[in-house]
Amino acid sequence: MRREKQVYVVSPRGLLQQSIAQSSQLIEFTRLDTNKPATAIGPYSHAVQTPFGVFVSGQLPADFEGNLVEGTMREKTEAVLKNLQEVLVTAKSSLDRIVKVQVFLTDMKDFAEMNEEYEKWITHRPARSCVAVKELPKGVNIEIECIALPCP
Repeated sequence: MRREKQVYVVSPRGLLQQSIAQSSQLIEFTRLDTNKPATAIGPYSHAVQTPFGVFVSGQLPADFEGNLVEGTMREKTEAVLKNLQEVLVTAKSSLDRIVKVQVFLTDMKDFAEMNEEYEKWITHRPARSCVAVKELPKGVNIEIECIALPCP
């Protein structure tokens, strides 16, 4: 696992700047990268940890070695949620601390089957959106990202 801290400044207008100015509030965040799930496929971190929460990048249906999971939508959803869980554990959070979920599907016909598996993993009903998209990376048909609170 790699942790890298950066400090940004929020100006009175709410703009992020990398310089320190008077009457500004410092916000520190930590970029989190882990080998479980596999290395991110682009120039981004698995998650960013802030004092306000953990922002987890979209996870794909892949095993921990990065191989895409084939099978039913339930099996793919399970793989995605396992990846989310691993990233949250690295960030000292958990699935039951999630406050917002964003689900991306390439076909809304998969909505019911995805929900059946999702409900097994995330039972506390956080805020959630689910949108249909034309394509997802690596040709997969599901991606899930979330925001979670840090564990106390």
